[in-house]
Amino acid sequence: MSGLHFCFGQHCTIVENFFCPKVCTIRKKAVPLHSISLEKFKHYIMETYIIKRDGKKELFTIDKIKNAISKAFLAVGAFATEETLTNILSHLRVNNETTVEEIQNQVEVALMAEGYYQVAKAYMLYRHQHTEDRDTQRRLDFMMNYVQASNAAEGSKFDANANVEHKNIATLIGELPKQGFIRLNRRLLTERIKEMFGKELSDRYMNLLNQHFIYKNDETNLANYCASITMYPWLIGGTKSIGGNATPPHNLKSFCGGFINMVFMVSSMLSGACATPEFLMYMNYFIEQEFGEDYYKRADEVVDLSLKRRTIDKIITDCFQQVVYSLNQPSGARNFQSVFWNISYYDRYYFQSLFENFRFPNGEAPHWDGLNWLQKRFMNWFNEERTRCVLTFPVETMALLAENGDIKDKEYGDFTAEMYAKGHSFFTYVSDNADSLSSCCRLRNEITDNGFSYTLGAGGVSTGSKSVLTINLNRAIQYAVRNNIPYQAYIEDVVDLMHKVQLAYNENLKNLQEKGMLPLFDAGYINIGRQYLTIGVNGLVEAAEFLGIEIKDSPEYAHFVQEVLGIIEKKNKEYRTKNVMFNCEMIPAENVGVKHAKWDKEDGYVVPRDCYNSYFYIVEDTSLNVLDRFRLHGRQYIEHLTGGSALHCNLEEHLSQEQYRQLLRVAAIEGCNYFTFNIPNTVCNDCGHIDKRYLKECPHCHSKNVDYLTRVIGYMKRVSNFSEARQKEAAKRYYAEKEKAPKC
Repeated sequence: MSGLHFCFGQHCTIVENFFCPKVCTIRKKAVPLHSISLEKFKHYIMETYIIKRDGKKELFTIDKIKNAISKAFLAVGAFATEETLTNILSHLRVNNETTVEEIQNQVEVALMAEGYYQVAKAYMLYRHQHTEDRDTQRRLDFMMNYVQASNAAEGSKFDANANVEHKNIATLIGELPKQGFIRLNRRLLTERIKEMFGKELSDRYMNLLNQHFIYKNDETNLANYCASITMYPWLIGGTKSIGGNATPPHNLKSFCGGFINMVFMVSSMLSGACATPEFLMYMNYFIEQEFGEDYYKRADEVVDLSLKRRTIDKIITDCFQQVVYSLNQPSGARNFQSVFWNISYYDRYYFQSLFENFRFPNGEAPHWDGLNWLQKRFMNWFNEERTRCVLTFPVETMALLAENGDIKDKEYGDFTAEMYAKGHSFFTYVSDNADSLSSCCRLRNEITDNGFSYTLGAGGVSTGSKSVLTINLNRAIQYAVRNNIPYQAYIEDVVDLMHKVQLAYNENLKNLQEKGMLPLFDAGYINIGRQYLTIGVNGLVEAAEFLGIEIKDSPEYAHFVQEVLGIIEKKNKEYRTKNVMFNCEMIPAENVGVKHAKWDKEDGYVVPRDCYNSYFYIVEDTSLNVLDRFRLHGRQYIEHLTGGSALHCNLEEHLSQEQYRQLLRVAAIEGCNYFTFNIPNTVCNDCGHIDKRYLKECPHCHSKNVDYLTRVIGYMKRVSNFSEARQKEAAKRYYAEKEKAPKC
């Protein structure tokens, strides 16, 4: 027997699929319910699975429904006979993968259809009480597990995040409502899907979500995802337009203090990162207002008449310190984590492309010479400051224009290599088109035609991602193969549904804006027309492995990547309109990569590792050299990945300036346009010394009690702050030896 479902109604029949050998097909056989006993009925349901509240499958048992109905009868002083139960059950329709909630809804309707109104009321109260009991017990269990967890990331049930350094009462308070937010977000979204596309699509979305074929990112937050903002509304009007009371900045001091407050306010209205690509350009403007356009030529001049007798350079670095240390503090509006803050540096060509027509309120254009000096000063200061304190933010990106296989601005090509050789950790974006930009850990944002965007808040001014919905490619492809479905067709079908879901989310967002709930859009910090709806991918490498494709730079692997990502890009273009844009990104998957591997393993899928990759290569693969990794993130692999992915090139030790300079040329030639070099920094747990090298003991006090700073994915944190699963993944990463780096 297969494909059993129950079709109860006026004729009370069980519809059973059976194999007919004469015609080699499946036919249906109706069995009258009144002709069988309850025991026989139980036999028919032995192979039916339902979906529990946590999304897991469970064999359907009629006893649970029978007991619940019987208790409802007893609650009103009545008794349910066998015949009564059979009559009530005759109204139910239970298919494979029917949800528990749907079955209970049917029971309520069945009780009323049989005229048992008081019993139906008692049954509803019974359901409500049990829901409250389950919720209370769940919260109690979570609290106990959280306080005993090794760190905040390990204790978090829904979105483990290494950016939360310490668990305390504030982080616990932030965790408790998250499941409620998930339920609320799902209800809001499914109701909109029903309205726009019908109940069938809404139900299928929830089924794919509960079965972990797709994952809705940041469901624990009502805010839209992330943004790269323009600071101009703040420059001319302060924070009043977004609910604050601060006036516009008028000098360097008010700029620094106001900037900190503004970033905290903006970040409280985003669930992801806040990028401020104009930060250093605006700071340079206020420095010039106080010390003149040539201030950088007089950096050692004493201008402070107080007892401190500070130089221009010292005043500027004090401003750096004020801003950076403030924004690395935990924030009450972010559940006791610091804001995700990103900035950009530009070579001369990017600066000219982006800000050639920009004017400050006094009519002045930004000046390159001062900004050039300030960018380099900030970068050197930040690199040095990271040896004094663990500073995660800002996440920095150096934007470089490439031409003829090299960096066009030789000065900035050399400077970038110099900073890497000094041990600084930052991202580099290399493009042959000055209309594209990045300021975070994603790929392209095409400014001219809005073709691309970085969905973690990177990119051009006033852009970002509204929502990210991710497909688990490993599960989707394995499911298709198991069921003899061409995986290309199945992926296209799922991705098509994902676009409809994102459109429904977009309508909800527009409704919030109409009600005045999204001041960042209304005030002009973000342009909603340049915000993307993002289709995320995870499990790409693992899906290729399942299909027997070797993960290396080869025509077979390149074809697979282009084929899968090409399907998504095709749908992105199909659903794009004048007002709605889509992109595709390989999501960082700090938390999701672990979840997908766990869920897939539990459901019997082939899972080669405990955390799915966020790259085009296997991070633990010792056979790949540095050049291989650049090629695997080159143009033929990232062609359709319009929302981005970053190569994290793990190295055992720092290279020379000449070697880094050569790798910039490699990136330009191969078309690897977003990358960083990741060398773990050593942090002594005893004396607090921080060293840029990957060491086994502290060079200062010789203690072996050391921790390491490395990128969990995108941003740098202590490994001890990672979740347990991510710590295991970090331990398996292969760090290439210096000798395997390209020679000049």
